[in-house]
Amino acid sequence: MAPSFDHLRDADVDEDDYDEDEIDYSDLREKYEVQLDQGYDTFVVIDGLPAVTEEQKPKLVKFLLKKLNQVGKTREDLIYMPMGDDGKSLSFAFVEYSSPAEAAAAVRQLDMVPLDKKHTLRVNKMADVDRYGREGRVDENYVPPKIDDFTPKEHLRSFLADPSGRGRDQFAMYRGDAVGVFWNNEKDNPENIVDRQHWTESFVQWSPLGTFLVSVHQQGVQLWGGDSWSRQKRFAHPFVNMLDFSPSEKYIVTWSNRPISIPDEGHPQLSMDEDGKNYVIWDLETAKPLRSFANLDIPSSNDPNAPVKPAPKFPWPAFKWSSDNRYVARLTQGSSISVYELPRMNLLDKTAVKIDGVMDFEWAPSTPQRDGVKSYEQLFCFWTPEVGSNPARVGLMSIPSKQIVRSLNLFSVTDAKLHWQSDATYIAVKVDRHSKSKKSQATTLEIFRVKEKGVPVEVVDTIKDTVINFAWEPKGDRFVIITNPEPVGPTAVAPKTSVSFFCPEKAKGPVVGNFKHLRTLEKKNSNAIYWSPKGRFVVVATVASQQNADLEFYDLDFEGEKPESDKDLTANLQLMNIADHYGVTDVQWDPSGRFVATWASVWKHTMENGYHIYDFKGELLREEHIEKFRQWLWRPRPATLLTKDEQKQIRKNLREYSKLFEQEDAERGASADLAVVEARRRLLSEWLEWRKSVDEEVEDERLARGLPKNPIDGLVQLPEEGEEQVIEEIVEEVLEEHEEIVP
Repeated sequence: MAPSFDHLRDADVDEDDYDEDEIDYSDLREKYEVQLDQGYDTFVVIDGLPAVTEEQKPKLVKFLLKKLNQVGKTREDLIYMPMGDDGKSLSFAFVEYSSPAEAAAAVRQLDMVPLDKKHTLRVNKMADVDRYGREGRVDENYVPPKIDDFTPKEHLRSFLADPSGRGRDQFAMYRGDAVGVFWNNEKDNPENIVDRQHWTESFVQWSPLGTFLVSVHQQGVQLWGGDSWSRQKRFAHPFVNMLDFSPSEKYIVTWSNRPISIPDEGHPQLSMDEDGKNYVIWDLETAKPLRSFANLDIPSSNDPNAPVKPAPKFPWPAFKWSSDNRYVARLTQGSSISVYELPRMNLLDKTAVKIDGVMDFEWAPSTPQRDGVKSYEQLFCFWTPEVGSNPARVGLMSIPSKQIVRSLNLFSVTDAKLHWQSDATYIAVKVDRHSKSKKSQATTLEIFRVKEKGVPVEVVDTIKDTVINFAWEPKGDRFVIITNPEPVGPTAVAPKTSVSFFCPEKAKGPVVGNFKHLRTLEKKNSNAIYWSPKGRFVVVATVASQQNADLEFYDLDFEGEKPESDKDLTANLQLMNIADHYGVTDVQWDPSGRFVATWASVWKHTMENGYHIYDFKGELLREEHIEKFRQWLWRPRPATLLTKDEQKQIRKNLREYSKLFEQEDAERGASADLAVVEARRRLLSEWLEWRKSVDEEVEDERLARGLPKNPIDGLVQLPEEGEEQVIEEIVEEVLEEHEEIVP
């Protein structure tokens, strides 16, 4: 039995029997030593609290805990609220979380959050307070901040006011090492606005509303705008590969395949929270990061007997925005969709949306207005594949409620693609189905009528081949598909394709009729569809092909005679023109829907690089071959400020406006002809003036040499009076000519 303390002998505790220096405390020191740096990382300082007495303090702590536990785990005994000499708290508190990540989340999500009507929380890391507020770094004497004089800023939407009054659009061209912005002058040379060498190191991109031109560099991303094209914003994310804006330009996400590395001396915009991350979501106005994320591993099959599939494409955009910029979501393929609230970037309801097997999702491109639903909502559509005996599934989920408002089970599904119509009136799910033997494949279209009661689904199952391209008419209800009779894959010669047009049939009242097949054009080489942003006109093209480069311009509201078979349909199809641009790699409509630009980029091949400009009817207006031509980008425009009634009135009086526009075009053409005549007259006048000056110089020189003014006078001199002059002239004349052949 071990002796108790009362029964210990003096010999048992004799200090001379051991040497304290010889005892090894390293294991105890390692276990119990306080790590100051690590400890500070779990602490936050909360300011902006109300001043309370000792009796009121427990009530405030409990109320504060509700906020604090939204982002992490803490307890009442881990909240220290100092009290002043007057018996009231000092309006701040120290809070310890269970991990540094939770403390960082508290700073990010709770800072500037209202506690009540009179108090707003300010949350900072304890380590930051120590780093920036230690002795000597804060002046004890208050110095009022210096307020700079007001300087007016440039109007970032000035490009909407065309100085010529013609409503021209701008575009950016990246060729060689130069980037330029130009006014489109149709057939004439583009009017240069700005042109700079080495403006970007990678590529250029417009923001969605055309406010900024983006340049990409090793140090980060820069935004340019205004009349002087000065730098407006800078986002110091090193080695950016791709970027994406939210629809209203409030936020921007940047991605680099290299994880961020924060140096010991710090970073001008990023903190240690971003170290090792690949994505950064920024607030565009403040140019500050809201949150950062690392890459996700793309799941692979665990079945060793499964057939080898090609590596999946990198998912971009990895973060997808809701139409009103209130949410941004990220897919974890196979398991969940994480929806974050902006601008706080906190996970909606603190949990991701668990959807087993989810493969893809897409937000509705505009705020939906479902029949009978008056509450606010955003929708996204997702799909899951077949797993065992469970069918594939397509679902519509409402946010923020996370309720599935419509779902559809599908069988024999190989793949699916989601295509929203621009007004969120429909979503078409392109379903590739295989036969029982899995040797053949065909496509059906499952079209959800989102704005109708109950979200009915219409099935278009008359397609016998595989659909390789699908495109809705913007702000319309017609669509075009391109089909391929053979499975998509590498072949020596590209197989022929078919182009099919679909539209609703006519129906009584405001409802839209069922979708019907309008026309199919067979034995084509087309692989791409480009609708005008205003609808009605569409270009069906063959791009990135070495054999063909066809551009077919169609009008779906042709005003000519309508075939008898199409009388009950809401379209009248007419081929307007066929053009050819050898080596074309890209096609883009201008935002007004009047012009189409096609170009051959050196990034894809080096043959005949340059661009063409067509009008909406397919007439070639201008072409230019440029070495090392890289990019052409029309400058986007923000949405019109005109109401629907005002737009309707303009369409009603369009013929009157057209007369004015035609007169202006004629006057501009006449003025152009007059300018040519005036230029020729000016050149002739300049030449005559030069000739006169040369004659005067020659005359002066002849007088100086004693020669007559007129050189002809020196050659022909008249004989003097009385003197005769005899001039002999010998003239030879052939009288007869005889030819004899000698044997």
